Amino acid sequence: MINRSKDVLALAKLMETFPVTAILGPRQAGKTTLAREFKADHTFDLENPRDASLFAEPQLALEPLSGLIVIDEIQRSPDLFPLIRYLVDNRKDQQYLILGSASRDLIRQSSESLAGRIGYHELAGFRLEDVGENAWRKLWLRGGFPRSFTAPSDERSRLWLEQYIATFLERDIPQLGISIPAPTLRRFWTMLCHYHGQLINYSEFSRSFGVSDMTIRKYLDILEGVFMVRLLQPWHANLGKRLVKSPKLYIRDSGLLHHLLSIGSERDLATHNKLGASWEGFALETAIRILDKRNEELSFWRTHAGAEADLFWKSHGKNRAIEVKYSAAPKMTKSMASAVNDLELEHLWVLYPGDKAYPLAPHISALPLVEAKGAIDK
Repeated sequence: MINRSKDVLALAKLMETFPVTAILGPRQAGKTTLAREFKADHTFDLENPRDASLFAEPQLALEPLSGLIVIDEIQRSPDLFPLIRYLVDNRKDQQYLILGSASRDLIRQSSESLAGRIGYHELAGFRLEDVGENAWRKLWLRGGFPRSFTAPSDERSRLWLEQYIATFLERDIPQLGISIPAPTLRRFWTMLCHYHGQLINYSEFSRSFGVSDMTIRKYLDILEGVFMVRLLQPWHANLGKRLVKSPKLYIRDSGLLHHLLSIGSERDLATHNKLGASWEGFALETAIRILDKRNEELSFWRTHAGAEADLFWKSHGKNRAIEVKYSAAPKMTKSMASAVNDLELEHLWVLYPGDKAYPLAPHISALPLVEAKGAIDK
C-alpha cells in the first residue's frame, strides 16, 4: 500500500499560504496523481492539444474562472506566469496549482513573475516512508518512479525504465529547446553512471567523452535541471586543512542508475562493482528527502588526507553529518573521528543496511537506513 500523506500535507500547507503552488519533479513521478488529491474546479494539461489550443488566448481562458485551477506541464507555456500574477493580484477567488518537469528554469521564470506569491513542492517519486520499510530492497533496485516500482516483475520494471529513458531523450529534452542528439546524451548519461558517487573532474571527463569542459558542464546542467542528477558541493569552511573542492555526482533515481548499468536483479546488483556506490546514492537520497532540504543547504566534506563525511548540514544551529557504509556491522574509523572534531558535529550517523542501531563513539552511531526517519530529522 503506497502512502503519500507526507506530500499531501506539505502541499496543503503551501496552498494555505500562497495563491500559487508549484509541484516540480521529473516526468512520471506522480505529480498529476498528487494534484488529484485536491478537488480542482478547472484542470488543464498543456500537452493535450485541445487544452493547448485554449491557451492561444490565455487571458480569455483563465480570467472568467474561479476556484482552484490546475495547469499541468506548465513548462510548455512559461509566458503564463505574468498573467497568473496579474490574476491572483486582482482576483481573490482564484488559486493555482501548477505542475512542471524542469526545475531550474521554471523556478527562475516563476519566481521572477510571482515573487512572494508562489510556493514550491518537489516530488521525486516514492520515498522509503511511502512504500514501507519492508520494501527498501525493492525500492533500491527499481527506484522511486511509481510505474517502475509497482511493475509486476523486475523484467517489466526494466521495460518501463527503458521506454522512459528513450522518451526522455527523444521527446522531453527537445521540447525543452535542447538540441543534443539523443544517442549523444544517452552515451553521456551512461558514462555518468560510472562516476556515480565520485568527484567530478571536468577535464578528465571531457577527455574521456571527447568534448570541451564547457560542453560537459552544459550537459550536467541539463540533467540536474530536470532532476536526473544531483551535484553535491563540498563544504568550504576554513578548517586549516586541504579540502577537496570538486562536486560529487549522483544519479538521483537508483532504478535509472541500475538500468543504465545493465543491473536488472538483486543478484546482478550484489555482484556489481558499483554496489557500494549505488548504496551510497540510495541512502543519501533517502536521507535528503527525510531532511527536506534544498540542495544548496547540503554538502559533503572531504580532505586530501582522506577524512570525509558523505553528507553535511546545519539544523537548529548545530552541525550534523552522515557517513554511508555498505556493511553488515560498521566500525569506528579515524575518518569519522576527524569529521566529528573538524566539523564540530553534534552527531554523525553511519547509515547501513542492517536492522540494529548502536553507538560507535561519543556523537557517532550506526543507524539502519529504515530507522533514519525520526533520528536524523530531530
